[in-house]
Amino acid sequence: QVQLVESGGGLVQPGGSLRLSCAASISIFSFATMGWYRQAPGKQRELVAIVTSGGTTRYADAVKGRFTISRQNAINTVYLQMNSLKPEDTAVYYCNARNYQGDKWGQGTQVTVSS
Repeated sequence: QVQLVESGGGLVQPGGSLRLSCAASISIFSFATMGWYRQAPGKQRELVAIVTSGGTTRYADAVKGRFTISRQNAINTVYLQMNSLKPEDTAVYYCNARNYQGDKWGQGTQVTVSS
């Protein structure tokens, strides 16, 4: 059973940056896509960014130009670099791994953007 462990969340001021990490317990080549989702209080979980095993990326419109997803296959880790953070980016961020067997999720990491 794969485990996904997120880290890097915290409190940051508007305009600041954070980098989230997601470490997988098995090779991330096992998954067609790796991604980040977020859920704000009272809202549904939403896609932030995904990266395929071939390196193709896709972003939500709300984060395009500010967030960058990347993967380091050698250490089975996916990153989310978040720049120019806004208060509306405040949410719990979840790592996702998807293959033919379905979705795997991490436990989530809180990101709070506030002055």
